[in-house]
Amino acid sequence: MRLSAMGDVAMTVPVLRTFVNQHPEIKITMISRPFFKPFFEGIPNITFFAFDEKERHKGFMGLLRLFQDLKGLNIDAFADLHNVLRSKIIRNLFALSGKKTASVDKGRAEKKALTQPENKVFKQLPTMFERHVKVFEQLGFTVDLSSRSVGTVFPKKAVLSPEILAVIGEKSKKLIGIAPFAQYDCKVYPLDLMQEVINQLSKNLDYKILLFGGGKKEIEILDSFSANKENVINMAGKIKFQQELQLISNLDVMLSMDSGNAHIAAMLGVKVISLWGATHPYAGFSPFNQPLENALVSDRNQFPKLPTSVYGNKKVEGYDEAMRTILPETIVLRIKKVLLNH
Repeated sequence: MRLSAMGDVAMTVPVLRTFVNQHPEIKITMISRPFFKPFFEGIPNITFFAFDEKERHKGFMGLLRLFQDLKGLNIDAFADLHNVLRSKIIRNLFALSGKKTASVDKGRAEKKALTQPENKVFKQLPTMFERHVKVFEQLGFTVDLSSRSVGTVFPKKAVLSPEILAVIGEKSKKLIGIAPFAQYDCKVYPLDLMQEVINQLSKNLDYKILLFGGGKKEIEILDSFSANKENVINMAGKIKFQQELQLISNLDVMLSMDSGNAHIAAMLGVKVISLWGATHPYAGFSPFNQPLENALVSDRNQFPKLPTSVYGNKKVEGYDEAMRTILPETIVLRIKKVLLNH
């Protein structure tokens, strides 16, 4: 299996955890970029295979080498959870060699109907998790993702390393994670309103607010969010990715855009409140095992063309301010409600 974006990879984790829990006799080899290896550490019966896109597995000849490398592992079946050109080539090579293969149906026609401006078909589509389950069903395996079945598959909270504790102090308060960025601008909550959310939350000294992001510009914004606030800490650039995963697993709640951070927190069993601008949970990318009321969406009465795209990569004139219809007070109330029940 090969995946690309962080959210795509994170969304496979709960399904794979559930699969190995329900089929302990099956061994899985997960093929992805080396960066994502920490997602799968500690999951029984999963071996990680690093896809070397820069050298060994680069280009068409590299894909042939990848197929030869995988063939040497005596793989019985190939599950393509990505269904893009590179994974299709590997899948077809396995099929030609007589192995059973299956691939994810991304539901492109349904998603087009959901996001088109006119004659929109506004309904909940299958989630990516349900689509991944169907891939395994094609290979002859059932996977039960009901909450009764998945309750035991989340990892235990990680032990926080001295390096993390040096930044955040001892964990004596409710930990609120906030990841205010996303790949596309029309999925990012307005920064002035996010500052207001942080200001309101920081008034409660029983909360510790941890900000997540990366890159010079994002770090500067997070620094401004946390300025002069004792209980607001910018984590960006202060710990390694693996330590970030350990810290996220200890959060009491994560506030995130429709982004990879939402899926990372959800795969670790953390409650997630997600904010939706140009996109919508109906497209199937809502974080795993989260109630729909934790997905706060922009007002479709004011902005009836929403969602305007599946991934948030299309700008629609007049829709730049759609996320302003999600009020800071609404977000803060939802966070407090989740923490009250936690």
